[in-house]
Amino acid sequence: MTRATNTGPGATARADNWGPARRGGTLAGRIAVRLVPALFITILFAWPLIALIRRAYRIASESGARLEDLLARTDAWSLLGITVGQAAASMVLALLAAAPIAWLYAHIGGRAAVILAVVVTVPFVLPTVVVGVAFRSLLTGPLSFLHIESGLGAVLAAHVFLNVAVVVRVVGAAWRNLDPRLLEAARTLGAGRVKATMTVVVPRLLPAIAGAATLIFLFCSTSFGVVLILGAGELRTLETEIYTQAIGYFRLPEAVVLSMLQIVVVFAALLLTRVFSDPAGAGSAGGRRGAAAVVAGWPARLAMAAAATWTVVLLVGPVAVLIVRSLRPSAGGDWTLAGYRALAEPVNGVTPLESLRYSLVSAGSATLIALVVGTLAAVSLFRARGVLGAIASTISLIPLGISAVTLGFGYLIVLASMPYAIAASPAVIPCVQALIAIPLVIRIMVPALESVPVRLRQAAASLGAPPLRVFTTVDLPIVGRSLGAAAGFAFVMALGEFGATSFLARADTTTLPVLIGSALNRPGAENLATAMAASVVLVAATTLAVLLVEALRPRTEVPLL
Repeated sequence: MTRATNTGPGATARADNWGPARRGGTLAGRIAVRLVPALFITILFAWPLIALIRRAYRIASESGARLEDLLARTDAWSLLGITVGQAAASMVLALLAAAPIAWLYAHIGGRAAVILAVVVTVPFVLPTVVVGVAFRSLLTGPLSFLHIESGLGAVLAAHVFLNVAVVVRVVGAAWRNLDPRLLEAARTLGAGRVKATMTVVVPRLLPAIAGAATLIFLFCSTSFGVVLILGAGELRTLETEIYTQAIGYFRLPEAVVLSMLQIVVVFAALLLTRVFSDPAGAGSAGGRRGAAAVVAGWPARLAMAAAATWTVVLLVGPVAVLIVRSLRPSAGGDWTLAGYRALAEPVNGVTPLESLRYSLVSAGSATLIALVVGTLAAVSLFRARGVLGAIASTISLIPLGISAVTLGFGYLIVLASMPYAIAASPAVIPCVQALIAIPLVIRIMVPALESVPVRLRQAAASLGAPPLRVFTTVDLPIVGRSLGAAAGFAFVMALGEFGATSFLARADTTTLPVLIGSALNRPGAENLATAMAASVVLVAATTLAVLLVEALRPRTEVPLL
């Protein structure tokens, strides 16, 4: 994440001067800004992990198992190779598949850009269980001739579908921000279109491409729902093996060893993301209109039509098949609304409509928590300097890539030792969902805070405004749209969270993604139809939330991923 630079007098003053340091209450405010996020992450993230590690260490000590024995018993190095290999393959394929869409996003404007942004973002924030259902329907239906109903090929295809948004949001946004005059100058000096693009555009996009690649690698290396549904036992990764060892065999030491190995991979990917990420893009802003002018003419319109067609095939196709299968659950069967009528029928004691209602309430609560904690953390990171700030920024992103299975099992251990009133509290699931969404809130809010001119804060402070008043009257009106966008993304991430929530859900706290997973595990065409219909409902709710995000998104073109 690069920091925006403020120019002019006083630009060297950092944002920790929201008011004079000697003003009353400032020290308490600074402590609160740092303490609230630290406590939340410690309780919701570090505590379950430490509890799980301690339990595993005790069991391993009692059995006399050594580290090398646990690694050999779980075939850890082979699993590590498979995990890294499939994540790397997914990364390369996603970059190639998304390149035409990123180009299209960089060269269109108006409503077309908004529609494209929604189309590419919805797959990214869909619950992985829904994506697994959609691709299983696609690969066993229209694409059955490919004979890749499950296994590595199916997983790679789903990962590409999920991560196109990362490339478009990061690389496409940086592309839109490029100064078109650079390309025009190269063309004036005699360079052809391809040569000018390769020598002027591509080098300036390399940081954004590298940042997008490392993010995709991170997400795919910790993929759970997609591998579980589409892997069909043929593909084993660290994430799925952690689930098997912990839940299938209740072998905690083996599961924890694999979790620690996965955390090393996650942390390495986060460090690479930190090094390569370039959210603001290379080059000056205002590139959208210029870029569109550079590619004007019928060849450009033809290329745009081809890119738009590819977008529809790649991103709209799986969702369309899901909708069709919700109306026609079996190939060659009758068209029916039975799946939608079954939304009022109980699955494991709760109806899908009740689950949807709870999911919306829970996601709303999680959004509020994520906004408060994430904004405080963003302010703290914005004020941080040097190596300490870089380390804190990297650590803040770890919950985004940590194993949901590891976290969920850690929560079970922690909650089992607590009074029932706490363990059964309705606040548990929203807090867990908020933990997953907080890194994205931070990633959106830090650049937004950096865009506020320092002189405005200094002027308000010099007029006697305390730090909180400066924030509410100066910063908040400027970053308000970013805050709205962060709220939208936090909501859809909380709405679709599946991994950790599946460990904690009870009959009265079953979210819709968890219920869809339960319906898929039950035999019968009726349960399949219910799962398909519930998935379509979740797609519709996600799409509405993403439309709200786009309506609230800041005018400045800054990637939200």
